Amino acid sequence: MVLKKKKDIQVAALNVGHQELETLRSFADAEGENLAALLLRCVQLTDGLVQIHCIKQIVPLLEKIDRNQACDPMFQSCLDILGRIYFSVDSKNPLKKVLTSSLNGLPEPFFADAVHSFTCCLQEELKTTNLYSYRRVTDNLASCMENFNLGRTSVINLFKDVLQFLQKVLVEIPEENRKFTGNHIAQTELMHDLLIAIRVSVMLVQKVQEIIQGGLWKSPSSPVWQSMCGLLSIFSKFLRNDDLLQNIQSTSGLAIILLIKTMCDSTEMIADLVNHLILHSVGNSRVPDWFISSCGSLCKEDIPGPALLFLCQGALAMLNWKNGDMGQSGEKLLLDIAGVLFRLSLQLKESSLEMFLSRILVIWTNSALDILESSSLSLKSSLNGNSETVGRLLEYVYTHWEHPLDAVRHQTKTIFRNLLQMHRCTMERSDCVSDPFFLGLIESLLRLEWHVKGKYTCLSCLVDCVGIENILAVNKMIPSQILEVMGDQSLAPYASDLLETMFKNHRNYLKSQSLYTSWFDEWHETWVSPLLLILREGNLEQTAYIIDYYLPKLLKCSPESLSYMVKILQTSTNISTVFLLLSLGSCNSRGSLGALMACLRTARAHGHLQYASHVTWGSLVSSAKIKQGLVHQHCQVRIDALGLLCESHRSTEIVSMEEMQLVQFFILYNLNNQSPGVRQQICSLLKKLFCRIQESSQVLYKLEQSKSQQESVDDSTEKDPSGMLQKYQDFMSSICNSLFEALFPGSSHATKFSALTILGSIAEIFPDPEGKAQTVFQLSQEINFSRVETIMECFSSTFEEVKILAFDLLMKFPKTTVHFQDSLKLQALFRAAVDLSTSTKPYDCVTASYLLRFLIGQEGLLSALAVFFNNPLGPSPCQAGGEEPVAFVERNALMVIRYLLENLEREISQAESSLLQAAALFPMYGRVHCIIGAFQQLSLNNLAMVTEWRNVVAKLILTSYRLSAVVAPVVQSSSPEGLIPMDTDSETASRLQMILNEIQPRDTNDYFNQVKMTKKLKSLDLEDVAAAGAPMITTSMEMKGKEGQSCDVTAQAVLVCCWRSMKEVALLLGMLCQLVPLQAVPEAPDGLVTVEQVKNIGNYFKQHLLQSRHRGAFELAYTGFVKLTQVLSRCPNECLQRLPEQWLRDVLEEIKSSNPSSKLCATRRSAGIPFYIQALLASEPKKGRMDLLKITMKELISLAVPSSDSQSSVPQVHALNILRALFRDTRLGENIIPYVADGIQAAILGFTSPVWAVRNSSTLLFSSLITRIFGVKRGKDEHSKKNRMTGREFFSRFPALYPFLLKQLEVVANTVESDSNEWKLYPNLYLLLLILGRLYPSPMDGTSSALSMAPFIPFIRRCGHSAVYRSREMAARALVPFVMIDQIPNTIRSLLCELPNYTDLCIRQNHVHGMLLQVFHLLQTYSDSKHRANSDFQQELTDITVCIGAKLWLAKRQNPCLVTRAACIDILILLTQCLDQAPKGSQPGLKILGFCKEVDTIISESELKTGIPYSCAVPGLIQYLQSLTRLVIAAMFATTADSSEKTKDNPIPLVQLLQSNFAEVRLLTLETLLHLVTPEDPKQKTGEERDLLSFLPDVGETLLKMAVQEKHQECFSKVLKILHCMDINKWLPLIECCIHQTPKDFLTWTMGVANASNERNKIQCEALKLASKLVTYHVQLHKEGLPLIEMELRQWVQLVAYCCRGELQAETRLAAAEVLVSVTPFFLTDQRLILGLPDTLTLWKCVFILLQSEEQTVRDTAAEVVQAALSQENTCQTTGFAFSLVDASMALDLAVGLLCKLLQDWDQVATGLQFLLEWLLGEDDIRNGTERMLQVEDDFVFDKGEVNIWAETLTQVGHLVKHLSSLCKKSWLSQDPTALHQLRRKACQQFQHLSQLFQELPPNPEFSKTTDYTRLRIQKERTSACLKMLDILEGKGEKPWATDISLPVVI
Repeated sequence: MVLKKKKDIQVAALNVGHQELETLRSFADAEGENLAALLLRCVQLTDGLVQIHCIKQIVPLLEKIDRNQACDPMFQSCLDILGRIYFSVDSKNPLKKVLTSSLNGLPEPFFADAVHSFTCCLQEELKTTNLYSYRRVTDNLASCMENFNLGRTSVINLFKDVLQFLQKVLVEIPEENRKFTGNHIAQTELMHDLLIAIRVSVMLVQKVQEIIQGGLWKSPSSPVWQSMCGLLSIFSKFLRNDDLLQNIQSTSGLAIILLIKTMCDSTEMIADLVNHLILHSVGNSRVPDWFISSCGSLCKEDIPGPALLFLCQGALAMLNWKNGDMGQSGEKLLLDIAGVLFRLSLQLKESSLEMFLSRILVIWTNSALDILESSSLSLKSSLNGNSETVGRLLEYVYTHWEHPLDAVRHQTKTIFRNLLQMHRCTMERSDCVSDPFFLGLIESLLRLEWHVKGKYTCLSCLVDCVGIENILAVNKMIPSQILEVMGDQSLAPYASDLLETMFKNHRNYLKSQSLYTSWFDEWHETWVSPLLLILREGNLEQTAYIIDYYLPKLLKCSPESLSYMVKILQTSTNISTVFLLLSLGSCNSRGSLGALMACLRTARAHGHLQYASHVTWGSLVSSAKIKQGLVHQHCQVRIDALGLLCESHRSTEIVSMEEMQLVQFFILYNLNNQSPGVRQQICSLLKKLFCRIQESSQVLYKLEQSKSQQESVDDSTEKDPSGMLQKYQDFMSSICNSLFEALFPGSSHATKFSALTILGSIAEIFPDPEGKAQTVFQLSQEINFSRVETIMECFSSTFEEVKILAFDLLMKFPKTTVHFQDSLKLQALFRAAVDLSTSTKPYDCVTASYLLRFLIGQEGLLSALAVFFNNPLGPSPCQAGGEEPVAFVERNALMVIRYLLENLEREISQAESSLLQAAALFPMYGRVHCIIGAFQQLSLNNLAMVTEWRNVVAKLILTSYRLSAVVAPVVQSSSPEGLIPMDTDSETASRLQMILNEIQPRDTNDYFNQVKMTKKLKSLDLEDVAAAGAPMITTSMEMKGKEGQSCDVTAQAVLVCCWRSMKEVALLLGMLCQLVPLQAVPEAPDGLVTVEQVKNIGNYFKQHLLQSRHRGAFELAYTGFVKLTQVLSRCPNECLQRLPEQWLRDVLEEIKSSNPSSKLCATRRSAGIPFYIQALLASEPKKGRMDLLKITMKELISLAVPSSDSQSSVPQVHALNILRALFRDTRLGENIIPYVADGIQAAILGFTSPVWAVRNSSTLLFSSLITRIFGVKRGKDEHSKKNRMTGREFFSRFPALYPFLLKQLEVVANTVESDSNEWKLYPNLYLLLLILGRLYPSPMDGTSSALSMAPFIPFIRRCGHSAVYRSREMAARALVPFVMIDQIPNTIRSLLCELPNYTDLCIRQNHVHGMLLQVFHLLQTYSDSKHRANSDFQQELTDITVCIGAKLWLAKRQNPCLVTRAACIDILILLTQCLDQAPKGSQPGLKILGFCKEVDTIISESELKTGIPYSCAVPGLIQYLQSLTRLVIAAMFATTADSSEKTKDNPIPLVQLLQSNFAEVRLLTLETLLHLVTPEDPKQKTGEERDLLSFLPDVGETLLKMAVQEKHQECFSKVLKILHCMDINKWLPLIECCIHQTPKDFLTWTMGVANASNERNKIQCEALKLASKLVTYHVQLHKEGLPLIEMELRQWVQLVAYCCRGELQAETRLAAAEVLVSVTPFFLTDQRLILGLPDTLTLWKCVFILLQSEEQTVRDTAAEVVQAALSQENTCQTTGFAFSLVDASMALDLAVGLLCKLLQDWDQVATGLQFLLEWLLGEDDIRNGTERMLQVEDDFVFDKGEVNIWAETLTQVGHLVKHLSSLCKKSWLSQDPTALHQLRRKACQQFQHLSQLFQELPPNPEFSKTTDYTRLRIQKERTSACLKMLDILEGKGEKPWATDISLPVVI
């Protein structure tokens, strides 16, 4: 919506030589009207744009010349000069195109002379011998042949010379290229020149056909013929040269075919010769000699795959496939090319070649479509859908439709579409719908899972081909199914594209079939109704993607559907209040209101809805509804409502007054949002609104100026545009006021971020106007000194993004606005920044950096700070010698950097004496960070004081080395984290001496020479310590600070000082290399860094990265090193350019050598070595050949693979760790993919190593490779198909893994099944099964594939016999994807038959367990599949049941192994569930088999029935009991589901399970009961399940007994939860007889449980909920006898209040919020005030506390309390937000207002006001804050202050003030004067105390004591507000403190 300025076109002026100028002067006439005068005037101009206008006058001038005057020598001379001008102008200069265009209109009399002139000029050009001028000549040749008749004719005249010149160019450039090996820049330039020359050769042969069509040149002695043969020979060499760029090889392939086509006599011969090339064979004597001599090597020898690929491309692109000109030879060639391409698709795995191949296959399908128009029947049969060629094309599509490269996926779609068209061309007028090929495709595609992206693209093509109506006939639910998938963002674009294709096709079909409007209803029912359903009820993430991707396309296709959507959604939002809560949405859905906002927003943004007046809006949606949307609980609904106001299809649409009011309302409640994504959307939408205001204001200004009313937008603006402009100005001013007031003390990070971002947008959109430009608003007018200080205070935020926003905002203000005149203020700020730069808290140095950057921009800084410097630069703004004035910013920056550098040098000197003192008092990293910030204020390429800067930079580099040398021993130690042991145990301390001996930094206080002991009072005998000889840190040994205070140093502080210093040094050096100009030669005037300095910096990084052990240090050094390598890769200095390659080879050699003296770190995942190599490889140009990557990967793979001759495992560990880092590096992209197979092999083989380090590194590498292959995990389900791929796709992409994995699996399987009793464990089996388990068969795989997955199945089944439990389990999971769905029943029966019988002598339980697990997972997959509806399913299930019936002894006591017994029972459970869910008609047939009876027998004879003779130590017992319990429960459900079995007793009652001695049995049973009684999602429960409790009469008694007796915590929690969810009337009457307690006693006991369960969260939560339910029950039951339980009620209130405390876990506070929701009608809003006012207000205070909780879920639940309170009969008329789900910010405001209203209803205003005023004063908060200030501050390095980053104290205070003001005015006469006087005295004392504390703060406390300063300001605001309220109550006027209040603005 923001208009962009057009870029200024830069045109270089043309020039001519002195001789040409003299010639033009000699011919120019006096009047200046002839051609010579025009040219003279043109070449004398210096502006290229003006020259263009002159050149355009040449042809009109010549057209006026008479034919007889054309022979004038003046014209010939001018044409000669024009020719020289044309060839001298650069090809990219616009003048070239203007010359071409003008000369194309040259009159005919001058054409011959012009041709002669241009030919002579071109001939001179072709004589060029300078190789670096060849590019200019080839560019000129290309320009001549590109739509330029004059140039083309000249080229034809010199055709022989041009060919010879190009031949010379193509020979000399490769030779020159070889001389620059290692110089990537020079080589890249030469390669590009070579590519241009080849393209010009191709263009020449293509466009100059007059010469070629003649036969004279075809004589072998003809120079043209010899040149053509020479070119053909050169291109053949290029094609085979893998050292050239692939683009060069590709173009050479095109050129070869073009030359052969040109040189052949007949079209059939062309096809034959090309066939020889493609198949690299010469079959007969008809092959010409020139062909053999020029490109015979391509026919006789094996050529590389890429060369063959490019030949195929050339044949398809350069030959004419239409009209069948090449006859049968052409058809054969086409099929042969297809065969070659299919073969290459299995060989070429480099990403660039795969892209080439996919594009070439598209060209092949296009050529096939061309040739099919006039082809023979045999070709049609070879290209129909059932042919082998099309089958292989389909295989390619299925393999590559989910390729990671977008280009390949896109080409795959085109191939599939062309493939369908090919089949249609081969059909003989048959219907597509009934064609078996299309039907088969539809069926197979619909059988695929919806997570397959290729399914969408192929279905889209099929829809276009056969029509959507035929697909809907197969499956009507497709629209809903696709919408369900759109919750996955990766699938949403594909799904929306498919839906768009479908509904467009369906719309066209219905319109063509119907003449009436009834078709529209059917279309809506099919496509719109499912959309609205999901928008209302779908989860938020799913609906968000639908709105983004699908809804705009639907509305674009059918704008008129909007009225249908609005009508449906309006109906559902306006229904009765009984259903209103459902329409407003739930915790996971947006409801009808949210759906309505989304639809209207999308419609308006895309121009389907015009917001022109309130009348139009009133017909669609009311302002009240929009208001509800703007503060809705769900952030996405709020965003949609705001988007409806801000977005518009027209950027100049007037913003109405109503919109502005609603936006103001939105800003008040939505700045404090914790979600960064939501904040970003809010800021973006408001920016769009401001752009609309700015652009529409320009329209209004024009209206105002013209006073025209014809082009007006609406009546209001038509009558008064100036009034609208004033409203704009008032609105923007109001917005700015709100945003600045949002920066109040204690405002959250989110609020500050939002306010500063929006202010930054305003500053960008409404800059100060330049000249006479009109602007509706200027932010500078809203800025004053106070607001500038407010923004500067944001520098002290602990969040750096807030600092950045504040700084950027200040930089956007006009200089006059932020100009500080006060020298004292500048000095104070500078002193604060300098002090902060040595703070021990890292974020303080960031504050210092931004302060200094701001101060550098102050013009008066230099003079104000003269007192700080010994050698100031002086106030003079001019340099000596009369040079131009130096910008004050540069002088300030130089001064600041010098000062910081001097201090840094002094501190380094002290650190060299005592590193501990430096870490404690002046950590040096802050200084360096500030220096980096100061450099960022400068444009380092445009400095005036170069000499001074050169000295500073040199000094800075040396100082950086010194600092690094001081701290390096710590970060390079083997244990940097524990370098300074702070132990209190002398024995432990003595063991750590070796760490200290390892490192000997330059430290004179002996701290590193001995282990130190820290004090530990009351727990350590000091005499014993002294006797042990361990020195102890006492007061005398502590470091002394600047003011003499003592300070102890922790290991953390020293480590932070050291690694952050290394970090800042690395970033500084990297920045210097990246931004500072390089002094390539000593005399370079602007360079600041020399070549030698760059080399030294590189060596520093190398040493640091290869030797550092601390991750923070080497990771950030890597950041700096990356900057250096990027500079080196682009550096013109050849010496520097070759450094990365030299460093890489050196480190690889060092890794390979495994030298014992090497300092490379072999632990910590090789520490910085992988980062070092990553940086070197990342600097390599991505468009090059990536030679460094190839060399590195080859070396690393060879080292990573185990070898027998290796002496040490260290190189292998390094190689594995480096490979892991490289495979994780996204910058390498697809270039790393060809090495994935080798990496997998190295990881799997390395996992078998006896060395732990190798196994560990192999595991990490394997994990990275799994992520690289299958993608980042996109769901919690480990076995989801989202992170899997088909076997065909996997082995097609990595064919080398097929034999490897198969061989490895075979070896393991053979060993597992060996007859010997010795078990040999294969660790790599785990990895093999893990990777195989991520593959799955596709219905598209077919059976003829060479990469079939069938050979893996027997090996996986045998691996299930492993002795390792985990391996058996993984083998079972891995087997499932290898078996097709329809083959699962046979496989299950096969496995069951292999199970042993009871009579077998030798039974291997491992084998049995493995087979049972395989049966279980296969059966589970089969039962979950969509084939359940198949009629064969029940028959297959019956057969499986029969088979397992013969092996049921495995589930009984005859089987001694409990593990296999449990596995068998799991299968029975699965079968029982299948029988339970089977159609009723089939169930009796299964009963005849006796299955249910057998299950009952197993249960009756089990240990659960007869008693358990085992102890818990028996292997598999717990697992067996859990499986048995599940079987009992499943059987119980099956019995209940069958009405004929309901009277039958269960073998084991549920109560008996609850009484089991094993907690696992009880827990499973309780979970089942909980499932039955939980009211959530009742749709998923059948009536039988809900009635099941009626068959369990003893459950209530049992649960009560368990409640008081249960010791197992999880079981106890479940019992409490079940009692809470059950109907209380079913168990409360049983209390006295079961546990001998009264209901009152039970309530007391429950509250006692909640109080005593602080560390057991779940129990505390469930006890609280149960106690609350009991309380409400008692209150309802004893309405008149409440005093009897008064004490219990008070205890309960205290319990709820305690559970709302901020230090408790979120789960507890969430439970408290849920309790408050449930009790709201009884206690919070009831007219009777049941609990009394104090306790009721305590509960309301709990609501306020929870509404400011940091956790979103707690706040949302607390907001539901307010919703429930506003939904009561006595409160629903209070506000317009009754029954609305609102956000916590709005809920807090509503809650305060509602409480004030309730106080009036309760007639408790007087007493209630005293409570509220005490809340406002916050006495407890003040006391606690003061105590914290008086305490000694703990030095936590990363302490960021308050934990709750969402709560804003002054926001609540502001709401209290707003609502109390009106309440006070109404009730000031009824107050008790004594109470008011006491409160006033307390407030006044507090105000005085705060004033005293403010005076005690140091200068600039907002930076130096931020936390204390903010706390005092908040307390002052609260006290002032309280005093103001007291003034109102006492009827007094305003006091001085009233003017100090700056609370947030609230409505």
